[in-house]
Amino acid sequence: MLLPEKLRPHYSAFLEAGRVLLTGHSHQAWPDAAREGQLEAFDDAARHADDKWGAAFAAADAVRAYVGRLLDCAPSQVALAPNTHELVTRMLSACDLRGRPHLVTTTGEFHSITRQLKRAKGLVDVTWVEAQPAATLAERLAAAVTERTAAVLVSTVLFETSERVPNLPELVRSARAKGAEVLLDAYHAFGVVPFTVAELGAQDAFIVAGGYKYAQWGEGTCFMRVPPRAFEPVLTGWFAGFGDLAHARGETIGWGASGAERFAGSTYDPTSHYRARAVIRFFTREGLNVARLRELSLEQTSRMFELLEGLDVVTPREPERRGGFVSIRLPDAAAVAKRLHGRGVLVDHRGELLRLGPAPYTLDEELERGCREAAAAARAEGVKVVTP
Repeated sequence: MLLPEKLRPHYSAFLEAGRVLLTGHSHQAWPDAAREGQLEAFDDAARHADDKWGAAFAAADAVRAYVGRLLDCAPSQVALAPNTHELVTRMLSACDLRGRPHLVTTTGEFHSITRQLKRAKGLVDVTWVEAQPAATLAERLAAAVTERTAAVLVSTVLFETSERVPNLPELVRSARAKGAEVLLDAYHAFGVVPFTVAELGAQDAFIVAGGYKYAQWGEGTCFMRVPPRAFEPVLTGWFAGFGDLAHARGETIGWGASGAERFAGSTYDPTSHYRARAVIRFFTREGLNVARLRELSLEQTSRMFELLEGLDVVTPREPERRGGFVSIRLPDAAAVAKRLHGRGVLVDHRGELLRLGPAPYTLDEELERGCREAAAAARAEGVKVVTP
């Protein structure tokens, strides 16, 4: 079992005295090694100027290799971008939206999907499948797919409640049998819930995620695993034809050698990849593999259920059904989060749900204090806490 007290010295810049970070589901602390990565990016830019891109691409390749190891797929299937929105929109632009102007998604998706699909109203038809109950979500999504459906988009762990969505392999099989693409948003699984392409049944599906949360990479490093087929996205950056620039002025455009390269963007700030690579090296050195991180996360969240007894906890208690955080339903979650922030306990909220997320560096006494303060803040906002 990982011991948070032994990891804490490696996070000295983020872990201020008196402050409790229960934002592990959103923005985990960066290890001090992350700063080394940022400085390395500066030094390479200073040393090489515009010739820095060889070194920058090496950092990106290290990120792809790590993602490939975790997902058990070839690094050449991993496309990178600063955020998942770019990747999702490029993926949708590769779909036959004219011939199949129908998309299927859920009411429980994050804004990177939900906002864009709402904005697409009138251009495509969108079927919004109720996210609850999560136990039957995959089956209900599959039932909504027709011969007009271009793609199905669904999370593997719901961002509001921390519920894992079961039976995704069956959804992928059913949707692909009808010719629809499938995109699995694994952001709330990557780094805290072990999964592979095969375990998700996603050999012929897209998987999108990023390092902002559990991986501790910070902003700017997201990825999409691309199934090994030929795609031609309409929204295409010039890096997607990087190897064919000499002929880029012709009537047709060229594409990169790998399928994932076709989803590349354009000029970006490579600092994020240096930082991610430095964190990956730190994780490797300290033995922070996903199996051990999951073991600690389940122990921490199980303890939180005990500490939050009497509140309306909506996250499943069964370990196999939950992700890496715990959500509480409150009439005014925003006010409770603000009150907690004033007390030095950092959490966040989504609508009427207060989200609390531990991390590998979270001490037992911090969990206890955070949950105790959450119950007190709920009482102060008029919520009746039932004493067991």
